[in-house]
Amino acid sequence: MSTTRTPTPTPTPTPTPPSPRALNASRTTATATRVLRQLTHDPRTIALLILIPCVMLFLLRYVFDGSPRTFDSIGASLLGIFPLITMFLVTSIATLRERTSGTLERLLAMPLGKGDLIAGYALAFGTLAIIQSALATGLAVWFLGLDVTGSPWLLLLVALLDALLGTALGLFVSAFAASEFQAVQFMPAVIFPQLLLCGLFTPRDNMHPALEAISDVLPMSYAVDGMNEVLRHTDMTATFVRDALVVAGCALLVLVLGAATLRRRTA
Repeated sequence: MSTTRTPTPTPTPTPTPPSPRALNASRTTATATRVLRQLTHDPRTIALLILIPCVMLFLLRYVFDGSPRTFDSIGASLLGIFPLITMFLVTSIATLRERTSGTLERLLAMPLGKGDLIAGYALAFGTLAIIQSALATGLAVWFLGLDVTGSPWLLLLVALLDALLGTALGLFVSAFAASEFQAVQFMPAVIFPQLLLCGLFTPRDNMHPALEAISDVLPMSYAVDGMNEVLRHTDMTATFVRDALVVAGCALLVLVLGAATLRRRTA
């Protein structure tokens, strides 16, 4: 008597979901939209980001009302430094608030890559940085009479790169602070040394050789050098391109380091 064997069914392979670590445009955009929506409910933060650099430039112009050349010599440099400082401060506090409130913890439990989070934050704050830099540059050049030899668009480019660098630094240092007060305390450690050594107060080649060597590796030094190139030259120079690339590269590097600090604190 013959028996018929029932063929064993071949299991259907389960499709592998896309890796959450891969950078995804839709997830990045959704993160940026969420951050911007939250910021719109905080008018004080918006005012700090958008208005404070303009107010500081306005005050600086009339502090040197009797010597407009002094304003021309340092106004361009501060046009890049003010956005960096404000973006660093606001980004570090806003990101830390998401860490301490548990929002970041919940997001990391979702199929959302670290790159998506960091890129989303950078896109949101970068959008504000564009508005901030455009308003500050327009105010300085067309209203306050900042005299530049080169194109104002190059000033805007460096100011925007500085603001993005401040955003990246804020995202990075927020991982090492346990409270908003500690986030503010990082400013003297991260921003003030660069402010003193960037060449704003004295040319860097007049400093002690050890301090000059340190200033050569600080991104704010190249931001100030780039602004000074626009003040002195009508065309884009090779030195300006180098300075802009260094600032942009530092911002990208710090963003990568910021992604590496994102981790869940609970199992």
